[in-house]
Amino acid sequence: MKLGIQQKAFAYSMTTLGSTLMSNMFSFYYVKLFLNRYRISEGMFHQAQVVFMLWNALNDPLFGYFQDNAKFSCCAKRRLSILYGAPLYAIAFLLPWFPWRDYQEGDWLCGLHLVIALCAYDAMLTFVLLAQCALFAEISTKHENRLQLIKYNQVALLIGSSSVLFCGLLSDNMKNLFNFQLFALCIAVLAFCCMYYTGLHCITHYEQVEKNNVENVPNLSWTSVFHLTKQIITQKDFVLFVIMNFCQVFYLAFLNNFMLIFADHLIPQYLLPDFVKSIMYGAGFICPQLLILSCQSLLSKFGYYKVILCIFYVELLSAAVMLGLGSTHYYLVCVFLIGNMVMVTATFSLFNLPLADIVDADFQNYKRSFPLSSMVFGTNALFTKPAQSLAPMLVVTILNQFDYEKLKDNFALSEQSVLQDLHGAMFYLVCLTPMCIAFLQILAWTPYSIRDSHTDFAKYVES
Repeated sequence: MKLGIQQKAFAYSMTTLGSTLMSNMFSFYYVKLFLNRYRISEGMFHQAQVVFMLWNALNDPLFGYFQDNAKFSCCAKRRLSILYGAPLYAIAFLLPWFPWRDYQEGDWLCGLHLVIALCAYDAMLTFVLLAQCALFAEISTKHENRLQLIKYNQVALLIGSSSVLFCGLLSDNMKNLFNFQLFALCIAVLAFCCMYYTGLHCITHYEQVEKNNVENVPNLSWTSVFHLTKQIITQKDFVLFVIMNFCQVFYLAFLNNFMLIFADHLIPQYLLPDFVKSIMYGAGFICPQLLILSCQSLLSKFGYYKVILCIFYVELLSAAVMLGLGSTHYYLVCVFLIGNMVMVTATFSLFNLPLADIVDADFQNYKRSFPLSSMVFGTNALFTKPAQSLAPMLVVTILNQFDYEKLKDNFALSEQSVLQDLHGAMFYLVCLTPMCIAFLQILAWTPYSIRDSHTDFAKYVES
């Protein structure tokens, strides 16, 4: 049965819904869980992040190569990768939330728990989402159809982002661990069902013409891996995008992992009750999707290049203004934290568009029989995923220079003079990080040359 773009977009977006339900919870809570409740030592935390960084970088191009070139249907067919990966992805999501024993401070098993949880979760996330990213590039090459995919995707992200809001309300921002674990179980089951739907119904043109019948599919060898990767990374636009995306991944990890901690310290307890903070954190994940949905006409008219560049300038100017105003304007600090979360997440949601255009350019330049969608997305991840580990490692190291490890549990009872230096460091991190990131992104993104895809026809023929 041949499906229209609307039906394909709905099936595609169901994986986004399932993944977002899990990934927002995972990134928002795992650092605080291991630092504050499991009481992992700084050394073990850094060791786990280094292992995770290496695995995180290597598994993307490897999975990408297998999905583009393997002859096993579970790898070669995008929807089957999602279908078979969904149950393992849901199980991996549950690993961090259940301690393996009653951890003591600095327990070695806690460090091992973090390593296994991070690596297992990222492996299954990579396997499933690389297949979904490839679907984005292969469902259609028309800009208007890709905007339809973005539209459905943003609705799914909007619904999925509510997991942080409801989790915070039901578990009192993870203070009630039993409620938190129960909610995580429900999320895992719901996410599996969503991704299973994609695996059954999201069929592309390339699957319909049976990719395995093509004679020039390359053999699985390390020589072909390096050759194809070299072709991808020598494209100027790909390099510029990777530099910009690395900065974006770093800053997004910075906000996801530490906004909860920064808000607890920089915003006085009497100013915002926990209920309001839960809504605030949820808004940081929900509002980006509303922003993207409201900007569909701008994307159609001006294209993603100009929209993304404008957002970078807004981030730079807003951070400079907040730094000038100072940390005593507490309500402005709230607005600034949420506003940054919204802009950074919304911008990141658009990055499939330039990557899909890079896939199209690679397809044309090298006259391939099939687009190397998974390899392009995977090679991008090879260089950008390490930022997910570098951000928490760097921030924890800086904060511990100001005794965060000693003050994190009883900061409300500590003298203000003791906390002043720590809060000052946090405020400078909150302001200077986006300023530096946005400046680097503007430098990298300005020379990017694929700017008019919103006015182009399909780059390769669809049937």
